[in-house]
Amino acid sequence: MSARTLPLLFLNLGGEMLYILDQRLRAQSIPGEKARKDEWTDVDRKRVMNDIISTMFNKKFMEELFKPQELYSKKALRTVYDRLAHASIMRLNQASMDKLYDLMTMAFKYQVLLCPRPRDILLVTFNHLDAIKDFVYESPAILNQVDETFRQLIETYTCLSDGEFQLIRQTLLIFFQDMHIRVSIFLKDKVQNSNGRFVLPISGPVPWGTEVPGLIRIFNHKGVEVKRTEFTTAGNYVTPQREGSFELYGDRALKLGTNMYSVSRPVETHMAGSSKNVASHAKNITPNPLAKEELNFLARLMGGLDIQKPAGGETGFRLNLFTTDEEEEHAAQTRPEELSYKVINIEATQERREELSRILGEMEVAEPRPDSAGKGEDLLALMDEL
Repeated sequence: MSARTLPLLFLNLGGEMLYILDQRLRAQSIPGEKARKDEWTDVDRKRVMNDIISTMFNKKFMEELFKPQELYSKKALRTVYDRLAHASIMRLNQASMDKLYDLMTMAFKYQVLLCPRPRDILLVTFNHLDAIKDFVYESPAILNQVDETFRQLIETYTCLSDGEFQLIRQTLLIFFQDMHIRVSIFLKDKVQNSNGRFVLPISGPVPWGTEVPGLIRIFNHKGVEVKRTEFTTAGNYVTPQREGSFELYGDRALKLGTNMYSVSRPVETHMAGSSKNVASHAKNITPNPLAKEELNFLARLMGGLDIQKPAGGETGFRLNLFTTDEEEEHAAQTRPEELSYKVINIEATQERREELSRILGEMEVAEPRPDSAGKGEDLLALMDEL
């Protein structure tokens, strides 16, 4: 397991989350002069995107994130995204949040699988950050936060060896290995089977620095080539024209990690529903012996998140990731309990973090109370109270 994987996982999943939210907010926006008080406008969309991105790239939060550490469970990371998604006036109920997280994880899993070489995972991350900068180009302060993280990525990762990037890729694939959720965009493009597994291409560009397969060279003991043998390949391979840029600005060459929702397409997903998938997810709800460490990790990580509460009497706008409210309600009722994520409530102030560490050292970690989520209108109450 690589101790350098967490920042890449977090930033790429966060980028996919922002793509989806931006698409849905645009789809539901009403012209400002025609909108009622409870309807979205483009001003609201920009405010939501700015608030979430500002929170996501908070300096203290990034400093904690970039510390070498192993990945924690899916539930622990899911809690971070619950918190981020509600960092503004936007509110998602449980079904929409589940759907959002499913789309995020499956999109990034597909990108990791398709990376021509392990180092290209960094180019995928840069594509996400380039797009995020476009979301906040009118806000210089937030743009500077993203650029600072960009520089941190360059400093931390460009010096790593190919072997270290291979270990990062393996760590990511281990994290995603039990997730086989069907997504309509992938199904329509025939890159995902009905069982939720991806179809990997056997043609296309080969990794940068490698040659198109089809030739075997034989060398003698002195290292001199003595024979060549050609063979026919099943795929149609081509040599990449250039290597992507690993600088702050530049042509990434790779398209993985760009916004696949920029073209008007419905954001839909369907659960694979097979007993095998349910069983694989059920493994993840087995009591985790590292639960105490995960809560400590979240307390530290969330200590850097400066969440802005809605001002005055604002109750927040509700965002539905389904076509209708009825679909959202049906999804919440039919989703297997094994596939839903319970909410972990942590108050991440310095005093409470110290108290949390002391308490966790003295007692077993209990399951969250059933009534610990859902405070307010469609609000996932995350980390507001212990």
